[in-house]
Parts: sequence; structure tokens; C-alpha cells
Amino acid sequence: MRDRGRGGRERVPVVVQARSGRRGLARVLWIAAETVVTCGVLILLLVVHQLWWTNQQARAEAGAEVRALEREWDISLPEGEKEGEGAVSAGPSARPSAAVGSPSAPPGSGSPSPRRTRPPAPPPAPSAVPPPPSGQTFAVLRIPRIGLTVPVARGISKSKVLDKGYVGHYPGTAAPGAAGNVALAGHRNTHGEPFRYVNRLRKGDEITLRTREGTYTYRVDRILPVTSPRDTGVIQPVPRSIVKPSYGYSEAGSYLTLTTCTPEFTSRYRLIVWATLRR
Repeated sequence: MRDRGRGGRERVPVVVQARSGRRGLARVLWIAAETVVTCGVLILLLVVHQLWWTNQQARAEAGAEVRALEREWDISLPEGEKEGEGAVSAGPSARPSAAVGSPSAPPGSGSPSPRRTRPPAPPPAPSAVPPPPSGQTFAVLRIPRIGLTVPVARGISKSKVLDKGYVGHYPGTAAPGAAGNVALAGHRNTHGEPFRYVNRLRKGDEITLRTREGTYTYRVDRILPVTSPRDTGVIQPVPRSIVKPSYGYSEAGSYLTLTTCTPEFTSRYRLIVWATLRR
């Protein structure tokens, strides 16, 4: 029977819906919030890893490599170089030949005639020396203005060179102290960021490159604040920008080029610092 209220009117039953729908929505929102927070923490950890931990790790490795290089150079100098700089020891080919059959005295001088023997066989031709492997350190770069001391390695591979906190030597460019252009690359940010403050260099600042053979001092001469990553002219033997031809040189010489990314935390453009060998 239908319930009738006062006045004989029918009462319509009211159906109260369960709260399961609201609970389900709340659960979904809670899971979404947890996911967002977790992603935020992971991103924060990634940023800390890139901006802090990679720097600490790379700087420690680079510092250890500098100490190892200089310790090796200091204790492994040949005796001739220790006694006097520039001394070159004569190799076996520079010694007087003791081969039988070479005229050591004029004929008829009374000396016994030498025995006739077969001439010695010529030495085997030396095999081609393979190029040094990428990632091998061979120099130490110092820039007092920005307090930088860092090893220089062959090549510009990220995994083998740059991400270790080293400075990379462009293949095919000049050796330190030689005529031409010694072109180097380094990270501006993360992984040791050795070139973080090269934008602070000014004309006249000194840059030194030490190798096993000696120490070479360059002076900052010109700076190209911004250019394209494809501006290969800046690392040519006579460096000159092909994007901004007013920047660079027109005569052969002994140059040093530092390249890095700009602006900071991007790789959109390149910052170039040129220096010349001090005579």
C-alpha cells in the first residue's frame, strides 16, 4: 500500500543513491595526485643529478687525471732531457757503422784487409704508427682568470671525453705550440662544465697548455660571442667565421680556439674565444 500523509496525499518514496560513485572519484583523484607528486620527485632528482652530481663526479675524475699526467711527466723525463733541455740522443742510425767492408783506412796503410762477407740485410720498414685513440689525455689546460685546470683529451666524443669533464681536442687541428689552430671544446653546463665561465675572459688573459714536451702560453686576442654550431670556419688553421666573416684572422699563425655552447643550459649557438701563441 502507498503511504498517505496528512490530507490524504500520496507520499512518493525517495531513493537515496549510494556513495560509491563519490568514493570512486576520490580514489581516482588521489591516484592522480600521487602520480603527479612522484613524477615531480623524479624530475627533481634528474635535475639534481644533471646539475650537481655529474659536476662532482666529472670534476673529481678530471682532477685525478691532471695529477696523474703531471706526475708521469715529472718522473719519466729521459736522462738527456733532465740534464739539458733540447738534448736529442742519437739513435742507432747516428752511430758510426761497424759493418765489415767499410773503408776505415786508406789502401796500403798496412792494416789487415777486411774479410769479404755479405752486406747486412736492410732493416725492415717500420710499420705505420696508428693514430692515438679517442679519449686519450695528452695535455693540461690552465686558465687563471677563471680558475680552471683541466685535462685535454683527443677527440670530442661525449662519452669518452666531454662527459668525463675533460676538454676535447678537435681531430685534425694543430698540436699545442705548433703552427695552425689548436681547437678545443668543452661543456658549458653539467659534467664538470669546464667552460662555464669562458665568457668572462678578456683580451690579454693568459691560457697555458702543458704537454710532455713543454708548456705553451697563449694570450686571448678575440672573442666571437655568438655563432652557429655549423660555423666550421672558427676551427680552421687560419680561423675565421663563415657566418660572421668580420670575426677571425687572415694570416697564418699559431692560434688557440675555445668553443662551447651559448646561452647557458642550451646548445643553440656557440661561443668562441681565440688566443695567439705568445712569442
